[in-house]
Amino acid sequence: MRKGILTFFAVPILIYSLYTYAATLLIRITSIGIQKKVRNGTGIALTFDDGPNPLYTPKLLDLLAHYNIKAVFFVVGKHAENYPEIIKRMCAEGHSIGIHHYEHVSTWRLTPKQTHQQIKRTAKVIKEITGSEPTFYRPPWGRFNLATLPVSRQFFTIMWTHIVGDWKIRTCDEELSDRLRAIPADGSIVVLHDDGSNPGADDEAPAHMLHVLESYIQEANEKGTRFISPEELMKNGQEHIHVH
Repeated sequence: MRKGILTFFAVPILIYSLYTYAATLLIRITSIGIQKKVRNGTGIALTFDDGPNPLYTPKLLDLLAHYNIKAVFFVVGKHAENYPEIIKRMCAEGHSIGIHHYEHVSTWRLTPKQTHQQIKRTAKVIKEITGSEPTFYRPPWGRFNLATLPVSRQFFTIMWTHIVGDWKIRTCDEELSDRLRAIPADGSIVVLHDDGSNPGADDEAPAHMLHVLESYIQEANEKGTRFISPEELMKNGQEHIHVH
């Protein structure tokens, strides 16, 4: 009886683990179907997750415009619907707008159908606002399930080489500057966050991130560091991601 009960619980847990944790680990380790770095590249690609935010994203756009840096914004579809003018500004200023689900929900909580719906609905929002189909996709928290890559195959799935913990005020104030300076300009892809409203994040962390980022960009600009454009990121992905 006891063995039967253990089996009853063990089988679903095993299936769920294969669907979520194992899938994420396999994809991240092998880089199957994803791009984690601009291969053979020089420079650094800046990417931003979780926006748009009505307070912080415009300030970030001002900063990037000042230094003529183009970035990829992985937006939450629900936020994009609420702030379409910010999305239009991103597009007008030469940034690329990627998919980060309609709601900031982990694929570990989604069925294949729900995963597809989150991606498709966000793509629809972006196209309705900008008139263009999105190119890039990044799942929230960088988590995959077994269905993620098949249902997102029309997009380039971009991960990162450096995630610097900027969603916490303490990290921004104490460590972020050093972490950014340590990133090599060899095709690194950096993820930062222009919204702090998600679970585990500090609401005001983007304000602290922006302060550090401004100093970092100014210093990088003086050193001649090149920032990689979304077009170069896409071209590199076309050359190296073979599942699309």
